[in-house]
Amino acid sequence: MAAEPAHPLRNHIRVERARHDLTQEQLAELVGVTRKTINTVETGKFIPSTVLALKLARALHTRVDELFYLDDTD
Repeated sequence: MAAEPAHPLRNHIRVERARHDLTQEQLAELVGVTRKTINTVETGKFIPSTVLALKLARALHTRVDELFYLDDTD
């Protein structure tokens, strides 16, 4: 079982990717990063920069605050 991230930042990237029928590789190309970067952001292992978060939101046709959220259950 995967370890939970130590920070409360969560995201809906996987859901939005599926909604737009994009692979991690395709999304990575759209925003100018590697597939591994998309994977680590998606799984919560990496917190994206503001610039990357904005690029992801733009590529997925959504707002940053709808793509990323804080898990306040901690």
